[in-house]
Amino acid sequence: MAITVILADDHPLTRAGLRSYLEKDREIKLIGEAEDGSQAWDMIQQLKPQVALLDIRMPKQDGVRVTRMVKEADLPVAVIMLTSYDAQQYVLASLRAGAKGFILKTAPPDELSRAILTVSRGGLYLDSEVANAVGDKDFMPESISSREREVLLLAARGYSSKEVASQLYISERTV
Repeated sequence: MAITVILADDHPLTRAGLRSYLEKDREIKLIGEAEDGSQAWDMIQQLKPQVALLDIRMPKQDGVRVTRMVKEADLPVAVIMLTSYDAQQYVLASLRAGAKGFILKTAPPDELSRAILTVSRGGLYLDSEVANAVGDKDFMPESISSREREVLLLAARGYSSKEVASQLYISERTV
């Protein structure tokens, strides 16, 4: 069965390109598109996709806020942040809000498919450029705990939530 996905981006051309790519992937079924965060939130509640691809900066509600709403509502939707911005504050804000993936719009198209597949199976996915930055000590702010850093580094190396939990002797929910 195909992984159900909604896409939210305020740029029509970006949405059209992503739609065209996603529709070619037999493992993915695009079930909705939104042009702002409020529409994305409504679609998430109504359509209950397995994965939501959210642009970080959108009108009405940004992607981080929508992600936080998904987490607070305890919805079984894996959020992937899709953005042009790799600044550490965006990455950390996204992950803290509950995003399971972070991918740059400059990534090759097949990386988007891998991200969707990974998060739909309960894993964490970081764009390779972002993962390299996560491994850099200068990337981590003082406010992140050593345990959060361990989790983030393992996720950046491609470990699933289950594998991170097993390695750190914590629950998947904690991860």
